[in-house]
Amino acid sequence: MLKVAIVGNIASGKSQVEKILLSLGYKVADTDKINHYILLTDKKAIDEIKNAFESEDIMDEDGCISRQKLGQIVFSSDYKKEILEEILHKRIIAKVQDFFNVNETEPMVFVSVPLLFETHQEKMFDKIIFISADEDIRLKRLMARNNYSEKYARNRIASQEDESIKLKKSDFIIYNNTDFNSLRKQVNEIIVKLKEIN
Repeated sequence: MLKVAIVGNIASGKSQVEKILLSLGYKVADTDKINHYILLTDKKAIDEIKNAFESEDIMDEDGCISRQKLGQIVFSSDYKKEILEEILHKRIIAKVQDFFNVNETEPMVFVSVPLLFETHQEKMFDKIIFISADEDIRLKRLMARNNYSEKYARNRIASQEDESIKLKKSDFIIYNNTDFNSLRKQVNEIIVKLKEIN
């Protein structure tokens, strides 16, 4: 089984690539969705987060952890970000491993891992696809998609490692500055190359 990571800085188009891969019949896991699932269902993780951020307002009106509130806190503090990552990332990695185990007969599987390089998970994968998009385009997408202020959107973008460093560490690059058809064409071209490897 070829294990392929999908990487890209925020608002680069990872979810669009996931949709294309799913439409082609491939198994795809998304660590953002895994993260969301953990925050909703993993009582031990929820309790650890509540204890770690007991002096902060992180709950929504339904009594659940608010991803938006938590995000605003951790993306303005590297220290608090590290605390959250310490709680969540080991659990996310375990879920990804479960995904590999369940799909072990598949010739090729994909996992969207936005923080692959920051969390040093490269060794879990055979190949890495990086989705690149210009910063001004990502800024507009982020503000439109999440209704973020420009200042907060810029902070989210700035919190991630520079694209140029990640490009050098990746096996394939997709440039997502234009339209969906261009994106789909590039994905299909990479699939052909991955099949040759596999």
